[in-house]
Amino acid sequence: MNNKLTELGISQEDYCVFGLATCFIREEGEIKEIKVIEPIPSAALEALFREIPTSYQLVVATTIGKIIVENTLQKPQDFPLDSQFCDDFINRTSAATRTYKSKPSTQEYIKLGASKSDFNYSLERKRVLNNVHKVSDDDNVKQHSHTHKVL
Repeated sequence: MNNKLTELGISQEDYCVFGLATCFIREEGEIKEIKVIEPIPSAALEALFREIPTSYQLVVATTIGKIIVENTLQKPQDFPLDSQFCDDFINRTSAATRTYKSKPSTQEYIKLGASKSDFNYSLERKRVLNNVHKVSDDDNVKQHSHTHKVL
């Protein structure tokens, strides 16, 4: 993994923010709550500070080297044991890290090593991770009969 990070232009000392999100998965018709650890890009972090409703309970600012140690992922100690890493964690982390490198001023929102949990936490709009939208004829937009006619 560390070689992959190097290939992606990321070092162990780079800053990134990781969030603990409350998400849901659909299993056999039931919706099950899960806790997911995911990197938060700088623009999304700025939005959190504007008090938009969010599924993030907690965010932690740390270096990549504290999360990705040799070939394993390490949960930040503030995160619960039953939390899990998001899909495509390495690529998403490298992308999020680059956003902090390109806009270093966003690192001032949460200092390195600090955590924050007083966001506008809301589950009103549930994040269902494995939701499948089935396209049907009902999804087609009805057009006026003259739309494609040359007048």
